[in-house]
Formats: sequence, C-alpha cells, structure tokens
Amino acid sequence: MLALVVVAWIGRDIRAADGPGPVWEYWSGTANLRDVLRPTTTSTSLVLLLAYAAAAVAALRSASAASVLIVTGVVTVVLRLPGVWTVADAPAPEELRDRALLTTYAALVAGLALIVVGAAGRRPVPQGEERPAGPGRGAGVAVFLLLGLQAVIFTAWEIRQPFVLPSGLYPEWFIGGAPLNTPLTEGPPGWVTVAIILMSLVAAVGAVAGAALARPLGLIAGGFILASGALGLARIIHFELYERFTDLDIEAQLTLLSHVGSLLIGPVVILLLARKGVERTPGGAAGPWGGPNSWDGGWGVPAPGQPGPQGHQPPQAPGFGPPPGGGFGPPPSSPPPRW
Repeated sequence: MLALVVVAWIGRDIRAADGPGPVWEYWSGTANLRDVLRPTTTSTSLVLLLAYAAAAVAALRSASAASVLIVTGVVTVVLRLPGVWTVADAPAPEELRDRALLTTYAALVAGLALIVVGAAGRRPVPQGEERPAGPGRGAGVAVFLLLGLQAVIFTAWEIRQPFVLPSGLYPEWFIGGAPLNTPLTEGPPGWVTVAIILMSLVAAVGAVAGAALARPLGLIAGGFILASGALGLARIIHFELYERFTDLDIEAQLTLLSHVGSLLIGPVVILLLARKGVERTPGGAAGPWGGPNSWDGGWGVPAPGQPGPQGHQPPQAPGFGPPPGGGFGPPPSSPPPRW
C-alpha cells in the first residue's frame, strides 16, 4: 500500500508536468523554478518506493523480516511526520492538500502498523532454521567507516547552511512553513537530512556490532546517499562544473567533491549490506594454526569434554575443569565486542 501511494503521487507529477523530464529536473535542482510546475514529490519518495518494494520481498522470504518491517516502519513515520503540520498551510489547491493530508495520515498509520507487526513477529528461532544475521566483521567495519564518514560530511554541511542561506529560512528549514515552499508530500529538507544522518549513524554502529537491523537500515541510508550523489552529479554535468573546477572557490570545490563521495559511498554500502548476513559467534575468528580460535578447540587444544587427537581424552586434575555435563570452561582468547 505504501508503495502504491508513492507511485500514485509520482504518476500525478509526471502527468501534470507532461513527462518525466521536468520532474527529474526539479528533483535534481537543474530546472528553472519560474518555468516548471512544482511537483509534489522529491527523490525521497523514489528511494522510499524502492525500500518498500525490497521490504515486501524480504517480508516473505527473509529470516530478518521482523527487523526489515520495523526499520521500514520507523523510517516511514520519521520522514512522513512533518506532513501533519506542513500540508495544511501549503500553497496548493484545497483538493490537492486534502489528498496529501489523507495520504500522510495513511502512511503514518501504515508505518506504525509495520512496527507493531514486526515487533509482534519477533520470536525465538527454532533449532535448524535460518537466524537473522547482521553484516560480517569485515563488512561491518567497512560500513561503519563509510556511513560514519558520510554522516560527518552531511553534518558539516548542515552546520554550514545557516551561514550561507538567508536567515529567514530558520527554523523553517527543519520544521517547514513559509517562506520555505516544500513539495506537498515531502518533509522539509533539513528534517530529511537530519533523518538520514541519524539513520547512517545508527546503521554504522549496528553494522560494526553485527546487529541484524543494521542491514535494512544501512541499505535505506545507502539508497539516500546514492540518490544524493546522483542528483549532485546531474547538477555538475548540467552546469558543467567539472570543466571549471579549478576556477571555483574552495566551498564550491568541496561541494562537488562531496557529491562525488556520496556517489561512491552509496553503492559500496549497498553492495556490502546486500550480501547475506553472517551470524557471529564468540571467538569465531580463525587462529594462527588454521583452527578456529573459539570454544570448539582453537589453537590446537581440544575443547572441554571433547576427545583429543585419535580419540584420546585429555586427563583433568581433580577439582579443575568444567562441571559434569559441560558449562564453564576457558574463555575465548579474543572475546566478542560488547555493545
């Protein structure tokens, strides 16, 4: 339902603009705002549409369906919430405002329903079934560094905005309202940027910790980062900034490099998180002698209660070792990180 609502609004914009070209130009910031009919959507809706499609597939086929539904619901609620107070005063025909307000409430209800369904669907995984898994250690560290870097870049530009934008745009840049003319179904640009920053930070920490929710949240954040880079590249090409790079001031050069960085970071994050998750086990790293450095006999030492080489059971001194039936034993030589 959420995906169909987005498709309906994007289709409405394409029909009103007599084609997808003017809509893309508005999204990318290359249109002449005096000549183009302002759409009711931005690239945010396109990223959400792809996220909804992926979540629908994951809900039917993935062991991480509960995490996917919860993350998708939270992102929907956060990004659609400003419509509750911005649509009513938007400079648009009353009929269009009523439809936008109705779909805003519908999106919020659907987002909350996804959160409830995902939370209710969380259950212990029976033995033998696939368990929800987060990114592997290497992928988790890489995603942590990339999303952390992107969050820092976005934060730095948001801190810079008050010094270059007219003072009358604040706090409307974050909460909406005149004189800011926000597309009818979208949140204010500052609100959306802060939401992406928070998504990136939470996904970065979750990825390095191996949390299952890091995959869907990081994929959505990566989609927004990729969209930001793609739209920035469209402006670079349209205004031929690459040909005048050395003549630009330092701020314009940094802006251009930020877009290129987003265009590189977004796909890498998506590729790393799109891979099948790995369930981490304490001390599961390989030891230097080729065996697992963990509870199952790493470093060439048989695990407690297990036979040694050629079936030999190592003797144990009275009063030492694990209690009968297993239980306590030597800790792993490299304990897992705790978060």
